[in-house]
Amino acid sequence: MDFSGKNVVITGGTGALGNAVVGALLEAGARCTVSFVHLSEGQRFAHSEHERVKLVAVRDLADESAVAKLYDGITPWASIHLAGGFAAAPIADTAKATLTDQIEGNLVTCFLCCQAAVNAMRSGGQGGRIVNVAARPALEWRQGAGMTAYTVAKAGVAALTVALAEEVAHDGILVNAVAPSIMDTPANRSAMPQADHDSWPKVEEVAATILFLASPDNRVTRGAVVPVYGKV
Repeated sequence: MDFSGKNVVITGGTGALGNAVVGALLEAGARCTVSFVHLSEGQRFAHSEHERVKLVAVRDLADESAVAKLYDGITPWASIHLAGGFAAAPIADTAKATLTDQIEGNLVTCFLCCQAAVNAMRSGGQGGRIVNVAARPALEWRQGAGMTAYTVAKAGVAALTVALAEEVAHDGILVNAVAPSIMDTPANRSAMPQADHDSWPKVEEVAATILFLASPDNRVTRGAVVPVYGKV
């Protein structure tokens, strides 16, 4: 896959999956604009010194003006939205604030970045690709037991992806999402030390799926929420 000369915006690009996605994009020749929240994220980011990486501090991706600044002056070929958050608790113990935080952090951020990306791509007139990140409970709702707020938010991301794909297909913009199960990251291994880590999808494997969906090689796939579950 060749991204030479193409601009790609990646939100949440300094995390475990983000590092894998940005690394693969750089190998394919892309110019990457990567958002981050805390200074320490940018400092730890493996690709922070790369000549084709631009790090942009964005305090809140649920803020329209902040998102507008992220996309200002960029004509992206692709926009990849990895930013989000997780919360698990029985519904009896889930405060309204937790539900609101999950919707803001997962669905609203994705919506606003999709909106900004579509406007920028339409201005460029060359089409483009958008890739969102849903989750396994977004497709298999029973998997969301004990994490209903997160499930509702990620199901919204899946619905947004499919509806938007239909809306902007005539502009040459193909919109898709991936739906990972638990990914093999240091944080997840630490949280679940007794789990079968070998069965989890690796971030590099999920990144490979994202890269194809975002690439010029993807000429026809749109409106897909692709399961990336590994062996479980």
